[in-house]
Amino acid sequence: MIKRAFDVTLAGTALVAASPLALIIALLIKLEDRGPIWFPQERVGRGGLIFRALKFRSMVPDAERLTGPVQATANDPRVTRVGRLLRATAMDELPQLWNIVRGDMSFVGPRPLRPGEHDSTTDGVLALSEIAGYAERHAIRPGLTGLAQVYVPRDAPRTVKFRYDVEYIRRQSMWLDLGLIVRSVGVTLRGAWERHDAGRYREVSDRSV
Repeated sequence: MIKRAFDVTLAGTALVAASPLALIIALLIKLEDRGPIWFPQERVGRGGLIFRALKFRSMVPDAERLTGPVQATANDPRVTRVGRLLRATAMDELPQLWNIVRGDMSFVGPRPLRPGEHDSTTDGVLALSEIAGYAERHAIRPGLTGLAQVYVPRDAPRTVKFRYDVEYIRRQSMWLDLGLIVRSVGVTLRGAWERHDAGRYREVSDRSV
């Protein structure tokens, strides 16, 4: 209950404070290629329920028409010029503050996945639902930031990220949440989300899942 009250208060305040910035971002996106401003996506939330997450569009229109739902990589050619700035600062996820107010998400938690998403491995393509820790991470609301988002490189395998997600669920507390939010703000101010040089966390072993 405390975490939910914190989420609603902080997200509501941030929505009001960031509204001028949101208008500027929307204008820049529209001016670059005249495409849509918003990029709505279906995401898997708490208990495996599907919700509609809203982001500022950071890629060219119809970027996934040929590839399907796959995670963007470093120097992804589908990302627009404005999109590179948005992704480096995580401002493309600013509209998800509304998802937090609605109760779809929290500020801190595992990153919300897309239905049917898959990961590329040395052995080929693997459905995320087959990776250890997939079910456990849906025990709580997904978050804008989290242990894996802050401490694991963007292009790391999902097998590693899921271990950190499960570790967060086991260790979650308001103090941990506040620490991750502060670190996330620091990464945003440095524009370092694409480089992901936020810091180091102790290694999470395979026994975490």
